[in-house]
Amino acid sequence: MRLHDLKPAPGSRTAPKRVGRGIGSGLGKTSGRGQKGQKARSGGSVRRGFEGGQMPLFQRLPKRGFYNRFRRCWSVVNVESLNLFDDGLTVTPQVLLDKGLVKDMKDGLKILGKGELTKKLTVQANSFSAQAVAKIENAGGRTEVI
Repeated sequence: MRLHDLKPAPGSRTAPKRVGRGIGSGLGKTSGRGQKGQKARSGGSVRRGFEGGQMPLFQRLPKRGFYNRFRRCWSVVNVESLNLFDDGLTVTPQVLLDKGLVKDMKDGLKILGKGELTKKLTVQANSFSAQAVAKIENAGGRTEVI
């Protein structure tokens, strides 16, 4: 099969309706729009959710919740994940991105305290949990807030 042999599936391509082409076509005179009324006019259609002037359902329902535009969304790494690095290494957000421990940096990197750390590392991040700081320092490492 070559590019010039490709054809659309049978029935998938149909000719457009030719409206306003005489009485015999079945779509002449009013072009299938019927007589008068809003939907017969050009541009005449009601917007989505319109209920003829009645208060629409989406406006009648109560509002719920709150969206905080200023919320910070952290990329999170647990202490146990840092065991794959060698002793004495400085772990930065870029190193974590390169290793695939973090897929997207979002608003910053936060280190959490789940698991145990056996390596002596210098860890740089935007934020640390108190438990993470304790575990890193107990292993002989340091934490640096960037």
